[in-house]
Amino acid sequence: MSIDPTDPRPPSRQIADDLRAAIKAGRIAAGEKLPSESELVEQYKTAPQTARKAIAVLKSEGLVEGQRGRGVFVVQRPPMIRVGSDRYARHLRTAGKAPFQAEVELMGLKWRQEVLELADVPAPEWVAEWFGIPADTPVFVRRRRTWIEQTPTQLADSYYELETVAGTRIREEDTGPGGGYARLEERGFHLTRFREELETKMPTPAEVSALQLRPGVPVVHLHRIAFAGDRPIEVFQSVMAGDRHTFAYEFDAPE
Repeated sequence: MSIDPTDPRPPSRQIADDLRAAIKAGRIAAGEKLPSESELVEQYKTAPQTARKAIAVLKSEGLVEGQRGRGVFVVQRPPMIRVGSDRYARHLRTAGKAPFQAEVELMGLKWRQEVLELADVPAPEWVAEWFGIPADTPVFVRRRRTWIEQTPTQLADSYYELETVAGTRIREEDTGPGGGYARLEERGFHLTRFREELETKMPTPAEVSALQLRPGVPVVHLHRIAFAGDRPIEVFQSVMAGDRHTFAYEFDAPE
């Protein structure tokens, strides 16, 4: 490809688009080195500054990364984790599988959950609103970070009213087979439905650090409410790496 002077895109964007297409098509494979700056100058008959701008675009998108003294390489993507509504199926809990665990193990991957905090905390306003309690009322929170293989994939916070989890393993580091939902149902809270909302954002510096995100990678905030009858029994928020998850939902068409 050569730069098209009639194209409304600036030359650096034309080069970035061409390289991106090659990466997406697998012509430049994950882990492979991009052409050097001098090679790009020769290939596209352009100035060094234009080539540098094109590479900067791909870096900002998280497609490539520079390695000191070696050059610029196509990023090797971690496995994409499917997040589907069927992960809440009761038969999975009965089999001793927590929702995310079931999704990951179906792909043949290893996972682990790192417990960051178990504590009674003042309810954030949005949590209190769902529970129908005053803001700052004490609630119990489980804060975790999930790892797939050697890669952190999500931060997850579950909030419960104190009386809901009193005396249960939900207050312990290991909630036991089937996870927290299995413990809730053992306590008599029959889960009847879930509500989820997804919101895409650019990450905070703390989220970049905790999830080891590359530049340009967004995060997905998932808010979930678990109901027992009409009562919200768990209020949940997770922050997921946007380049490591795909979301799949199946539901009946409304009448």
